[in-house]
Amino acid sequence: MLFSESFIMALTSLYANKMRSLLTMLGIIIGVGAVIALVSVGMGVRSNVTNSIASLGSNMLIISPGASNKGGVRGAAGSRQTLKYDDATAIKSKIKDIDYVSPTVQSSYQIVYGNQNWNTTVQGVTPEFMSIRSLSVSNGSFISTNDMDKRSRVAVIGTTVAANLFEEKNPVGQNIRINNQPYKVIGLLASKGQSSMGQDQDDMIYVPITTAMERMLGITYVQSINVQVSDATKMDQVQENIETLLRQRHHLTAGNKEDDFTVRNLTSLMETVSQSTSMLTLLLGAIAGISLLVGGIGIMNIMMVSVTERTREIGIRKALGATFMNIMTQFLIESMVIGVIGGLIGILVGIGASQLISKLGNFTTVITATPIIVSFVFSVGIGLFFGIYPARKAAKLDPIEALRYE
Repeated sequence: MLFSESFIMALTSLYANKMRSLLTMLGIIIGVGAVIALVSVGMGVRSNVTNSIASLGSNMLIISPGASNKGGVRGAAGSRQTLKYDDATAIKSKIKDIDYVSPTVQSSYQIVYGNQNWNTTVQGVTPEFMSIRSLSVSNGSFISTNDMDKRSRVAVIGTTVAANLFEEKNPVGQNIRINNQPYKVIGLLASKGQSSMGQDQDDMIYVPITTAMERMLGITYVQSINVQVSDATKMDQVQENIETLLRQRHHLTAGNKEDDFTVRNLTSLMETVSQSTSMLTLLLGAIAGISLLVGGIGIMNIMMVSVTERTREIGIRKALGATFMNIMTQFLIESMVIGVIGGLIGILVGIGASQLISKLGNFTTVITATPIIVSFVFSVGIGLFFGIYPARKAAKLDPIEALRYE
């Protein structure tokens, strides 16, 4: 009964001073809204980056050549020509817990179809590449073992290439020219969209790696080897086994010879990125949370003014038998109501701001329950905490002096 009466009196008092109450809540509204909006931005960054890495393939290791070293001058990463097609074959046959292995080579070419042309990346791959990179064909088929054996001039194209060369026409079965040589389009890939780095994953053409090495590039080495491990828990062990095997094949076991290759573990990279983006999200939330504290100071300030304005009322209530806890409860409920209403409005503002950022900035935001719940609890807690001092001051007023107050 006492609590409900105090709650009704708190609402009545706040409604009687609507503008002042709204301005008091403004700090809480901005604080809660900022926490939700900024955390959703941080979660969006995390989602974009992890999805981009995941789009490269699950449980994946990428082996690339090391940097060249001539006369003490080190070249760019991957500039050595130490990886061979046989290295990929050996990895597949000798290392356990591996599902797929695909060596790759690539180069940029001007692609021509009729009177249309487009510059894009042409990558030589094996049939296993489709499973490793989680590719799917929307029309036609992917590269086959038969295409590999025959060094066939066939190509599988992405949707961006198809749109620029064929417009609305079905590309499957058509002939395009790559490096002035005819290639038959045997498949159209399903769209994968842009990566988090802004790279168009559909702006790509895939051909058999044997065709790319012998007929297009005229090389005997590969530029990278993609490996898909069967079990994520065995990634480190498989990576160690691959490094040992390649050192043996490249005759690097004697002494302390430096590796002429690099093995990148995308699972470890994803964990590192996830930790970094989590810290970014936490930092953004903490910065926004400062405004909640400012809002709490605003609540304490307005409650102090309220105590001064209602001194005679407090004196009358005490004269009629109100106890210390009665007065404390009334003013604490008022400050808590400010926090509750401000928190609820702030949640709506935060969700709206997140969606607005997503639409106007063409940026992905991810709204989750955690920042909403945490920010709301903090808004209520701050309302209570910063209402304690004014409530104690009101409860300690002497009723005789309060009644004499003008």
